[in-house]
Amino acid sequence: MPSRNVVREFAPDSYYHVYNRGIEKRVIFTDEQDYIIFLGLLKKYLSGESTNKQNRHIFKNFQSELKLLAYCLMPNHLHLLFYQSSESAIIELMRRVNTGYVMYFNNRYQRVGGLFQGVYRASRIDADAYLHHISRYIHLNPNDYKHWPYSSYPVYMGIKKTTWVNPEPILSLFSNNSLEYQQFLDDYVETKAELAVLKHQLANDL
Repeated sequence: MPSRNVVREFAPDSYYHVYNRGIEKRVIFTDEQDYIIFLGLLKKYLSGESTNKQNRHIFKNFQSELKLLAYCLMPNHLHLLFYQSSESAIIELMRRVNTGYVMYFNNRYQRVGGLFQGVYRASRIDADAYLHHISRYIHLNPNDYKHWPYSSYPVYMGIKKTTWVNPEPILSLFSNNSLEYQQFLDDYVETKAELAVLKHQLANDL
C-alpha cells in the first residue's frame, strides 16, 4: 500500500505517486500554454529522444529507467505516477522538469522566486494491488474528468496515442482493458456521489 510518510530516499524497481502544489496554494497553470509547456518537458525526457533537433542540444533520456504510468495536472497542483528501475531517476527527472518550468513561468509572468510548495512529495506504492486505485484517484481529480485534457485519461481510453505515457501495467489488470477500466472509474464516481448525499442527509438530521 502507499507509504504514509513522504519519501526521503528512493528505491529502484518501485512505484511512486509524486505530487506537488503551488506555493500558498497559488495557481501554477493559468492557461493552455502553461499546461502544454509542463507536459512538453515530461515528453522531452520520457519520449526516448535525446536530442533537440533544432539546436542539437543533448539532454538525458530517462525512458529506459523511468516509466510514467498516469498523470493529472490541475490549476494549482499536479499528480504523477511513476515506475523507476534506477534509484535516482525520479529525483533527476523532477529536478530538470521543475527547474525548466519555474524558469519558463517566472519569465512569462515577470516574477521571481519559487513556484512550488517546497520539494515535491512522493509516496512509495509497495503493493501492485494498489496501483489501479492510485491511478483512479489521479484521473478523478477533475470533476469533469472525461473531458479534462490535461491528464492521461485519454491515453487509457485510446483517444490519444503517446510514447511517453505507459498505461499498460495498470490496464493489464483489467480483462477488457479500457472498457473495464472506465467502469472501474464510473463505479467509484457513483459511490462517492451516494456517500455525499448520505452525509448531507445525516447532517440535516443532527
